[in-house]
Amino acid sequence: MNQPLASTTIRTTCPYCGVGCGVLATPQVDGSVAIAGDPDHPANFGRLCSKGSALGETLSLDGRLLYPESDGARVTWDQALGRVANTFKQTIAEFGPDSVAIYGSGQLLTEDYYVANKLMKGFIGSGNMDTNSRLCMASSVAGHKRAFGSDTVPGNYEDLELADLIVLVGSNLGWCHPVLYQRIVKAKAERPDMRVVLIDPRRTVTADIADLHLAVQSDGDSALFVGLLAHLARNGITAPDFVEAHTSGLDATLLVAEDWSAARVASATGLSEKSVELFYDWFARTEKTVTVYSQGVNQSASGTDKVNAIINCHLLTGRIGRPGMGPFSVTGQPNAMGGREVGGLANMLAAHMDFTPEAIDRVGRFWGSDRVATKPGLKAVDLFAAMARGEIKAVWIMATNPIDSMPEADAVRAALAACPFVVVSDMSAQTDTGVTAHVRLPAAGWGEKDGTVTNSERRISRQRPFLALPGEVRPDWWIIKEVGKRMGFAHAFSYFGPAQIFAEHVALSAFENDGGRDFDLSGLAGADYASLPPTQWPVRRKPAARMFGDGAFFTGDGKARFVPVLPPPPFAPAPGSFILNTGRVRDHWHTMTRTGKTARLSAHYAEPFVEIHPADAEALNIRRASLVRLSNRHGSAIVRALVTDRQRRGHLFVPMHWTDQFASNGRIDALVTAKVDPFSAQPALKMAEVHADPVHTRIYGFFASARRPVLDAGYWAIAEAIGGTRGELGWFEEPADWTDWLRSAFDLPHEANIESVLDARSGRRSFAVIDNGHLVVALYTAPDPVLVSRQWATGLLAEGNLSASSVLAGRPGADMPDSGAIICSCFSVGINTITAAVTQQGCSTVEAVGACTRAGTNCGSCRAEIRGIIDASRLQAAE
Repeated sequence: MNQPLASTTIRTTCPYCGVGCGVLATPQVDGSVAIAGDPDHPANFGRLCSKGSALGETLSLDGRLLYPESDGARVTWDQALGRVANTFKQTIAEFGPDSVAIYGSGQLLTEDYYVANKLMKGFIGSGNMDTNSRLCMASSVAGHKRAFGSDTVPGNYEDLELADLIVLVGSNLGWCHPVLYQRIVKAKAERPDMRVVLIDPRRTVTADIADLHLAVQSDGDSALFVGLLAHLARNGITAPDFVEAHTSGLDATLLVAEDWSAARVASATGLSEKSVELFYDWFARTEKTVTVYSQGVNQSASGTDKVNAIINCHLLTGRIGRPGMGPFSVTGQPNAMGGREVGGLANMLAAHMDFTPEAIDRVGRFWGSDRVATKPGLKAVDLFAAMARGEIKAVWIMATNPIDSMPEADAVRAALAACPFVVVSDMSAQTDTGVTAHVRLPAAGWGEKDGTVTNSERRISRQRPFLALPGEVRPDWWIIKEVGKRMGFAHAFSYFGPAQIFAEHVALSAFENDGGRDFDLSGLAGADYASLPPTQWPVRRKPAARMFGDGAFFTGDGKARFVPVLPPPPFAPAPGSFILNTGRVRDHWHTMTRTGKTARLSAHYAEPFVEIHPADAEALNIRRASLVRLSNRHGSAIVRALVTDRQRRGHLFVPMHWTDQFASNGRIDALVTAKVDPFSAQPALKMAEVHADPVHTRIYGFFASARRPVLDAGYWAIAEAIGGTRGELGWFEEPADWTDWLRSAFDLPHEANIESVLDARSGRRSFAVIDNGHLVVALYTAPDPVLVSRQWATGLLAEGNLSASSVLAGRPGADMPDSGAIICSCFSVGINTITAAVTQQGCSTVEAVGACTRAGTNCGSCRAEIRGIIDASRLQAAE
């Protein structure tokens, strides 16, 4: 652990999703950091999810990149920065400014983003700065700008508690934005008349609070909302005064929508006509309606149209900018919004300004540069495609892992491998992207960073440091400005700290802004940066909680635009193929460079998996917990089968987190086609077409080890455990000598005593290596998926006085109760503990289970699973 800066509690902001929760971080005398939710922060009021609660467990220096490297060798900062600056200068001189690029991340703070954007677009003179936010919410940006003339989110989180109807579209709040989910749960408990509609092909845990779940076909959202618009217009559910005074384009939009009856919508979406009509009736009769949408809308080849189809319905009814109503885009990353503010996307200039002649001139005068880019740059998918063609000669990747997160990820890997010069700024020493770098720069991580982030409700919050910078680590803004100085732009990059950068960002937002631009921080000019409270923009005279309530928009005539939307035809995969949907799990974040460091967050799902409907699994002879190969022309992946009726037939779901650092072949985005939305260029990460086949595994295995192994098996997945590591294994051919395999994989000394037992009838084996009563390695193998309790086996790593026989038994003794698979990550409560509370303690509600075991009492993301255990126990008792 690096050294604390102080022993006092520091108010900071969570580095995970776009909710932007306030965090209290308190360094402890033993070097650890106590984490709690900030009760005064208006995003979370003290709540934290499982990931946020475990932040203190992710702060070790294990796996950190601590020193600059050039071609794999440690160098000084001056040498590394000099090479980056000189290579970029030489490349620009020979091939022009559009031969270089920056690819950033929503993990960057606003100040980092600002300096990077200024360097690329202001002084290098190219628009080639894009970000992984292109994969997250670019379609929301495009939809906002088409409708409002600006990228403005109208409402705030309070509206979720004030609404009478919440429509969740492609948004699994229960896992991806758990604190917002809990705010809705609480509001619904206090106001039983509140209704929630979930629109999602999957029955996610968020369905637990839904009064109606509409399991639409993939990309059926557009048809559903185009039909809703027609229904509202036919039935006179409109706000005629608002529409007349403050909007334009309605007639053309209704002309496209008028033929979309409930019956036609039902046919296009795979829903029943009755459920479509019920949803339309609820929406029509409920003025206070908020429509929350996220990646299920954005990550589509028609994502921008989906956004506008939703906004159209709110404009027609005037339900926007007022308490408890409005369309609400919820972002995926902690500073996706901050990146949008500074121009982090390739089609934006700065401070929400586009590449118009007036804006180019204005920004150039403000920055004192005559080299400002005059046109948008390459967006993410196009950027890496241009790199593959040899057009991008040098790229700087900051705080992201495109080899795992981009569509057609194997092609991205090949493009980076072929690029003449790759720079990677990261906090992690080992990432799949970092392997391709010629220069690696050690960047500050959460707890060390100092700056601001902006959440989904336009609220700017401070990330404050409470840990010293370890080794030779430096903040991203410092690294970028030092390169800018060495490239000859010292006059524009003489920053001494983030407060100075933020002040410049504030000044640019207000420069020649007479109210015609939405993004205006003029009210923060001269503010005390150190004590800046969470603040919503725009901040002219006072923060704006909501936008557009006065009917004033940022288009040329001040009116919002209705946008005609023609729903795409239903996507029908080729016979024998599946529609692949990718997304997140509850306890992991992006490519696990942070969450993968904590055993608690790996306990719920410790390996990549595919959700498949039971009927599809049966048809393919895919057994529960067996291995499955997913493939198409772009690549393949091997994942564990999770057979569940939560999934629609013909559809598969696989999380996107696993990389080559954690699994043998789990990079699922390698299979996603790089098809993009024509307006936003956001890739359709939820609409790949794949084949699924059972993997003929000869032997399955599970291990718990105090040593981190180097694994040689057809399939493996590794995760952190308290006191060591745990992992899943699969061999397509049985090792010739198990003892040799163990010694090699776990680097065991020759004198290590490997004890084993074989059940000849079942073919199950157990191996154990004990040293002075402590477990070194336990390995269990079987011809079928291994049935050993993972929690019990990994728990042995923390035990003493073990005997080989107790390990080889493969099950706990009477004195070692098995809590079972983890359900509640916040408090490490397993399924057996919860089941016992239900069957033995008489707990018949989620609240009673929580009172007995603490499960579900923190972030609440596991409440749906707890309710499922209660229901299953009741059913079993009834039988």
